Amino acid sequence: MAKSKQDRKKEKVETEKKGTAGKSKEKSKETFIEEKVPVRLLDIYKTKIIPDLMKKFGYRNIMQVPKIEKICLNAGVGAAITDPKIVETTVKEFEAITGQKPTVVKAKKSVSNFKLRQGMNVGVRVTLRNDRMYEFFDKLVNVTIPRIRDFRGLTDKSFDGRGNYSIGIKEQIIFPEINVDNINRISGLDITIVTSAKTDEEAFELLKLFGLPFIKN
Repeated sequence: MAKSKQDRKKEKVETEKKGTAGKSKEKSKETFIEEKVPVRLLDIYKTKIIPDLMKKFGYRNIMQVPKIEKICLNAGVGAAITDPKIVETTVKEFEAITGQKPTVVKAKKSVSNFKLRQGMNVGVRVTLRNDRMYEFFDKLVNVTIPRIRDFRGLTDKSFDGRGNYSIGIKEQIIFPEINVDNINRISGLDITIVTSAKTDEEAFELLKLFGLPFIKN
């Protein structure tokens, strides 16, 4: 028996639906593999810095060579006592700078002279490790530090005696991720580079080979 035009249209629509359903199932089965971009500073550390440090300090084993363990960023927001929105803007700035969500630090004690109560937000901090740490350090050395006004080099007196180095940033606008037009308040932050070096001399050579522009006082 011959099919009518309506029956033919129904069959055509059903076949099209089956075809789209099959394609959607095939797409759902596909897995996308994200290609990992190699960290530039980590490659430089393995190929260049480790042999140079072993030659200078006479290390017998690669495991003795000092390395950067973590980078800590923190900023005090004491003005948040009067304006709590400052904490939100500082958290957003830290997220943009580091690519990682920071932790809000709360006051442990109440101080009546400063109108401070226990539990109030007084600071923001974040700790970077592994690939994200090396990416931030690469950006800090090659992009951020050269943007400092009247920069003449970093002092070699900011080591703590145990191989850790601290840098004080007066203006957060030197970071390329911060849009100056959206900034209502200039604030600073502290950057601490924690290394596995046992002495300041080893840490100095390590950071110098990484590219930190030191100036001897």
